[in-house]
Amino acid sequence: MPDPRPPYLPGQYYHFYNRGHSRASIFREDANYLFVLRKLKAYVGELNVALVAYCLMPNHYHFLVRQDGEQGVGLLPQRVFNSYTKAYNKRYAHSGTLFEGSYEVKPVNEQKHLLHLCRYIHVNPVKDGFVATPTDWPYSNYQEWVGLRAGTLVDQAFIQAHFPTPEHYATFVLDYLKTRQLPQGMKEYLEKLEP
Repeated sequence: MPDPRPPYLPGQYYHFYNRGHSRASIFREDANYLFVLRKLKAYVGELNVALVAYCLMPNHYHFLVRQDGEQGVGLLPQRVFNSYTKAYNKRYAHSGTLFEGSYEVKPVNEQKHLLHLCRYIHVNPVKDGFVATPTDWPYSNYQEWVGLRAGTLVDQAFIQAHFPTPEHYATFVLDYLKTRQLPQGMKEYLEKLEP
């Protein structure tokens, strides 16, 4: 049974994630990823949500967000993926469940976990063997974090508050890729997320 939903509060950070039913792919082609990114952009603005880190993977996704308004941030994955599932089913004549279940959500309360979660999200494509570096994966906002792309699906104020330069964040991420060392409590948290 999934954990109960946390209360959604302004100023609070949340980690949303889900994966395909039976670990199957939820994205078949580039157009699928782009559809989700367009929906994400629209709903982030509408719901007054700050998107800190995201990564769309072939069979799962991660969003790290902050609720800035009064509307519950849980509406974000609900609206994005309800819309996506309808479009996916129509395009591929698919029926049945696309996702393993309803999205999972965890509040992120500790600063050290918040920053490690950002880099964990961004290294997913490397960890899973899809690319050699996080820079090579187009379906995350890592490139915005390190100043290689001027996208809008990122909270630049958050980045600047925690990393003085893009190079500092790149080093933070590469250090994790080299050592795989995490702060106490973070390893157990992340083990629950493995797709």
